[in-house]
Amino acid sequence: MSNLFRDRSPYSWSLRVGTGRRVLDLPLIAWLTVIWNLLWGTLSWGNLVNGVLVAVAVCLAFPLPAVDLGLRLRPLGILRLGAYLLYDMFSSSVQVTRQIFADDPYHAAVVAVPLRSRSDLMLTATAVAVSNVPGGSIIEVRRATATVFLHVLDADDPGAIDSARRSVRRTEELVARAFGTAEDIARVARPAPDPEGDPSP
Repeated sequence: MSNLFRDRSPYSWSLRVGTGRRVLDLPLIAWLTVIWNLLWGTLSWGNLVNGVLVAVAVCLAFPLPAVDLGLRLRPLGILRLGAYLLYDMFSSSVQVTRQIFADDPYHAAVVAVPLRSRSDLMLTATAVAVSNVPGGSIIEVRRATATVFLHVLDADDPGAIDSARRSVRRTEELVARAFGTAEDIARVARPAPDPEGDPSP
């Protein structure tokens, strides 16, 4: 007797065959289907259907354990994150350009920003998103305490340091609402933890 049921991950299904179990991972099936069509060199309905059938057969013949990476795709959250990053890139580029052409020297510092999420995926995605914005390079990530260390250009102004911390935490919240689980979203809704220490010049 065989039956199909949802697995822990929203992107995988489990097929129970007798006493055994086979996992049908939808992203893996999609990826194998793409590879099948690339190997044939032509995109057609026949190749597409055959690619799906071959991908399912491979997943059933060579079963893999179900792994939940903690990734959820939330379209509205992804749009909000994209819009925020575009705005942040533009405003940060203008600010960095003004600092470059200013006569007064600026003093940089490294600022510790503890994050609220404990997921490796959220930690990595937040660090990558922050590093893509001009003037906000992540130079270290401390996984044990979920802390990122941010290079801030205008460290003479305490308001700029607080603004940098708020920007990182806002990015973390948007990343969690775009790709995180319900637990990740609940974590980023909590008050921000205290930083580990004062900025280091």
